[in-house]
Amino acid sequence: MVNSKAKAGEKTVTDSFETAMKSGSDAFKSEFDKVVNSYDRFFDYGRETLEAYVKAANAAGKGVETLHNEIYAWSRQSFADSVSAAKAVFGSRSVHEALELQGDFVKSSFETYVGEVTRLGEIAFATAKETIVPLQGRAQAWVDAVDSSRGA
Repeated sequence: MVNSKAKAGEKTVTDSFETAMKSGSDAFKSEFDKVVNSYDRFFDYGRETLEAYVKAANAAGKGVETLHNEIYAWSRQSFADSVSAAKAVFGSRSVHEALELQGDFVKSSFETYVGEVTRLGEIAFATAKETIVPLQGRAQAWVDAVDSSRGA
């Protein structure tokens, strides 16, 4: 009987050890799965953030290119208008006519300047807005990713 009690005790210890090992293994697997899922969420966040930065950079590049083209066209036109006005002033028949032509040119140039600066400001504002749109929400996405990893 002593021998069967020892075997029964030995079996209980073995069963307890196997149960503990199985529980530990299951717990490890569960926690490992949580870590992998969290890693996937953070990897997705990083990928989405990189995509947002690329979209923002493309929008900014297009906006700068548009501004450059507009400024170049305006400068070119301003130069042509200045040359034309100078020819008209030098070709005038009287001082009074020259002053009128010069005054008209100055008025026209100022109006064109105000219009162009306003237009360039609108383009710059639209570019800034297009650049920021892809980046909006990335901070909230980070908070969401961290919160979801804690709850997982």
